[in-house]
Amino acid sequence: TQVLKESGGGSVQPGESLTLSCSISGGLYGAYCETWFREVPGKEREGVAGRCSDGGLAYADSVKGRFTISRGVLHMDDLKSEDSAMYYCAFERGRPLSGMLAAEGYRFWGQGTQVTVGS
Repeated sequence: TQVLKESGGGSVQPGESLTLSCSISGGLYGAYCETWFREVPGKEREGVAGRCSDGGLAYADSVKGRFTISRGVLHMDDLKSEDSAMYYCAFERGRPLSGMLAAEGYRFWGQGTQVTVGS
């Protein structure tokens, strides 16, 4: 069983940067994918950026060129008000059949960290 915990959320102004971290216990071995999702009230949870142990990467169109995912880290540049959300990291063994950015493919989730951009 993997236990995930996010950190690094906070309040920033538009155009600023923020780095989120995800600690994953239980061992990072074999094939796996780790992906960041975000959610705002009233909307579906959205896959933002994902990476798999085989080198696969995926980004939502809305964050391409601004967000960078690496092992356990999501670095966000040029933040916009529409990036405000609760951010969750997710983990799954192997590569989810539903796609790297689809929430239904992940069994293990953190509790989330809030990111607020602007007032």
